[in-house]
Amino acid sequence: MSNSIEVIEVESSRQLKAFIMLPFRLYKDEPYWVPPLISERQQFFDKEKNPFYRGAKTKLFLAMKGGEIVGRIATCINYYHNEFHMDKVGFFGFFETIDDFEVASKLLKVAMITLKSEGMEIMRGPMNFSTNHEIGFLIEGFDKPPTVMNPYNKPYLPKLAEKFGLKKVMDLNAYLVSKDIPMPERQIKIVQKIKERNKIRIRSANLSKFDEEVRLINQIYNQAWVHNWGFVPMPEDEFFHMGKSLKEIVDEDLLLIAYVDDEPAAFSMAVPDVNQILIDLNGRLFPFGILKVLWNTKIRKKITGVRMLTMGVIPKFQKRGIDNLFFVETYLKGIEKGYQWAELSWILETNELMNRAAANMGAVLHKKYRIVEMPI
Repeated sequence: MSNSIEVIEVESSRQLKAFIMLPFRLYKDEPYWVPPLISERQQFFDKEKNPFYRGAKTKLFLAMKGGEIVGRIATCINYYHNEFHMDKVGFFGFFETIDDFEVASKLLKVAMITLKSEGMEIMRGPMNFSTNHEIGFLIEGFDKPPTVMNPYNKPYLPKLAEKFGLKKVMDLNAYLVSKDIPMPERQIKIVQKIKERNKIRIRSANLSKFDEEVRLINQIYNQAWVHNWGFVPMPEDEFFHMGKSLKEIVDEDLLLIAYVDDEPAAFSMAVPDVNQILIDLNGRLFPFGILKVLWNTKIRKKITGVRMLTMGVIPKFQKRGIDNLFFVETYLKGIEKGYQWAELSWILETNELMNRAAANMGAVLHKKYRIVEMPI
């Protein structure tokens, strides 16, 4: 049997299943990898049901060697991104391969040629498929599982990409705060003064008014992140789609909305780290998985930590300490609810205000992710 490497485009449901299932084989002996829910991945790749694809063109590829699937990659042209940033960037994502530069090189070349043929001038990634989804190569923190909606990869993967010629364009920081490291009392007093001085009111979300709350948060989000590197505004239907997927795990008390003089100014969301359960489910909720989830979340309370997934402050309300206020409020509410730790991720390495706010509350940098790119 030939050992030459062939890259084929995914065109059938059988090939899509093989694309989804490849990491299950590559990571089967990796104790820190968290298997995604297979049903969720199938829904994500459904171009009829996922509104993300209205503004994007994607292709999926598999690498074959000796009759065996040995790698995968996806390409994405995000029209919203290129229109918003006025550039011609194409993205690669869902990149997995055996530890073989020849395989990695072949996959990356196919992605590069595919994007170039569509008029793109830069290839950037990994993005699965945008900054609103999982992004980056893990480059520090391989000795612990990823938190919910964060990637995990073999240490060799970013090295193969670098050898191919992809260069760092941005690092993303993940910080850890723990009840074992008490919040500095001084910081709690400072944010209380910030709250009073700036007439800031913070409330928890009310998910019984789901549509109302999601619409409000979407409006804040698209204004707040407008100047952030790599940001792509989310249309309302896509935001609702993501909101519904998160609804089952959101803790209302940790989804916070801030007002300044009764005007919506900012929001933050921390979600229970369901990866602590998913790591044992092998990607399947049925027939017994759903019972295991209910047992762990409702009875045993196995979930001990949260991920502070996103935060946004509308530009005119920035530099008033609202980010510090959110960090402290989330910490205090989380401890009150019995959580033991929180991961603040991710924060752009260039976002001095947010990195400083994390440091002020005693957070420790414990993981790093990297985005790379190259001209094509």
